[in-house]
Amino acid sequence: MDIPRHLAIIMDGNGRWAKKRLLPRSAGHREGLRRMISLSEHAFDRGVEYVTLYALSTENLSRPKEELDGLFSLFRKYFAENIERLKKKGIKLKVIGDTALLPPDIAALSREGENGTAGGEKGTLVLAIGYGARQEILAAVNAAVRAGKELSQEDFSALLSTAGIPDPDFLIRTGKEKRLSNFLLWQAAYTELYFSDKLFPSFTNADLDRAFENYAARDRRYGKVEP
Repeated sequence: MDIPRHLAIIMDGNGRWAKKRLLPRSAGHREGLRRMISLSEHAFDRGVEYVTLYALSTENLSRPKEELDGLFSLFRKYFAENIERLKKKGIKLKVIGDTALLPPDIAALSREGENGTAGGEKGTLVLAIGYGARQEILAAVNAAVRAGKELSQEDFSALLSTAGIPDPDFLIRTGKEKRLSNFLLWQAAYTELYFSDKLFPSFTNADLDRAFENYAARDRRYGKVEP
């Protein structure tokens, strides 16, 4: 079965999952973190080479302080408990987004995680934290303006935070919504999209396998005429 080389996931619905169970939103985020770890490991085991997870958008940073503090605590926990695990599994970590928007210790932990897993050869896990695609594109445009030259698509892609990473083949969004929400807008130009009504903490490894089956059945022509 054809497996995507690069899988991207918009992990939507943690808060709604908790609300349905009369739990605080923080409980949904904790469960979402567990699902994130399990799904990414399952994807790598299936042969995916790159997994990009939309963990925290620039828009999410406007949420109430209490919720953000809880999210930041989860990021600290993730980096503290999973970097060695990634290293042992041969997974390289890359963090994209504006780390200047994050607490300094989390920015430092993300750099340490990237450095500590730099030798990974089995796959690459990309965490989008404090990430916004429009902001990323504007930063690349401004870099091009400062350089004072016209760019090809390849040149422009090299200015993005995903430089060196192939564009996603398959993007999954959970939580019923059907939009990209400022995620990988340049990179997803020819990405196959898959939307699930399931809230992210309820999206299982079996659901991911079914999504892969859906992907394998698609005919990707990239705008060309079928021979």
